[in-house]
Amino acid sequence: MVRFSKIPRLSQRISMLTFMGNFPESVKTIQPQLNALIAASMSIKSSSKLKKILEIILAFGNYMNSSKRGAAYGFRLQSLDLLLDTKSTDRRQTLLHFIVCKIQEKYPELQTFYSELHFLDKAALVSLDSILQDVRSLERGLELTSRELSVEKDNPVLQTFLSSNTELLSSLIADGKTAQDAYDSAVEYFGEDSKTTPPSVFFPFFIRFIKAYKQAEQENELRKKQKGVQTEAPPTPPKPEDTRNKVCVTSKPPHMDLIAELKKRQVTPLVREGKDGAIEDIITALKSVPFTARSAKRSSRLFCDSVFSEEI
Repeated sequence: MVRFSKIPRLSQRISMLTFMGNFPESVKTIQPQLNALIAASMSIKSSSKLKKILEIILAFGNYMNSSKRGAAYGFRLQSLDLLLDTKSTDRRQTLLHFIVCKIQEKYPELQTFYSELHFLDKAALVSLDSILQDVRSLERGLELTSRELSVEKDNPVLQTFLSSNTELLSSLIADGKTAQDAYDSAVEYFGEDSKTTPPSVFFPFFIRFIKAYKQAEQENELRKKQKGVQTEAPPTPPKPEDTRNKVCVTSKPPHMDLIAELKKRQVTPLVREGKDGAIEDIITALKSVPFTARSAKRSSRLFCDSVFSEEI
């Protein structure tokens, strides 16, 4: 203890040695998280197929809500979860099943839109504030090391450490700023607030939607196979009629047939089309020009508005 007490700047040296020992491991932990956040943010914002998918969802939502409200310019990301809550009258299909079916028929090139989105799972686990704080901590540690070298100019350990890691830390600081800017830009692009929407909330919107989309694809294919099997099944031959003990059955009154026919006509279909085929017009128009609400015109950008969030 006496010998330790005679060492000049003991606390500064211990802090510096701790920083130098933990520096490589800290960089290995921080760098992949920054890379995942940058890749996920930029891929979501630049994906042309994802924009088209959201545009189709907006068009169908405006069609369904046209009798209640005017056309919306966009919808909140929370509305993607509601696509599974809107179901057909027989409760067997959801609105997402119907949209997936129409995309397969009319827009087959959009079916693999999720292939343009990268590292969403990893980016959802990143705490951006903590990562940026760790980067600032490394920056302060490097400043202390440089200050110590100014006192001990002939120390080869400090010289080697600074010469090999100064550029690496500068690159890490630049990546931290890039990650912050890329994430803020992506969140604001979809109408959210980056200050109140962390990566753990923003990216799961798309993760859940992709998972539900794939599940809907599989269920649609399974339903088609089941219908094909039922169609190909040979009809069962009618049983020979036994006339020995035949009992005379009175025919149904005419009004019973009329009631049965009326019941069939009262069954509402999955999606009602107008006399002019409004859904087909939407699908045809979306192939040529993107859909917006201003005066029933079309624009190339999808804006975000909270009007649609409650109605889809």
